[in-house]
Amino acid sequence: MLNLIFVFAIIISFVFYFYFKTRQIRSTLPISKNWYKSKANVGLGAFILLFALNQAYLFPSTYTFIIVTILVVLGIFVILENVKKVRHYGQYVKEEFRINQ
Repeated sequence: MLNLIFVFAIIISFVFYFYFKTRQIRSTLPISKNWYKSKANVGLGAFILLFALNQAYLFPSTYTFIIVTILVVLGIFVILENVKKVRHYGQYVKEEFRINQ
């Protein structure tokens, strides 16, 4: 049952990544491009984190836990750094849309 929850969350995080990556590609404004890029990277970090936790659940061995530890640290780092960027760029996105209409 826990594996199904992880798989569902992994799929949601990938969809989140794919959606904002396509929004980034289609955007023409520079600040909104960076904002969408940061949001997509939050989804990528969540994907890495959830994938690592799923692997730890499925294959509990010493080597798996070493690799999972590295991936969990990487996923948390990617999420935290890009949440900061989303907050920073989010302040200027509405103003950029208003100016460029």
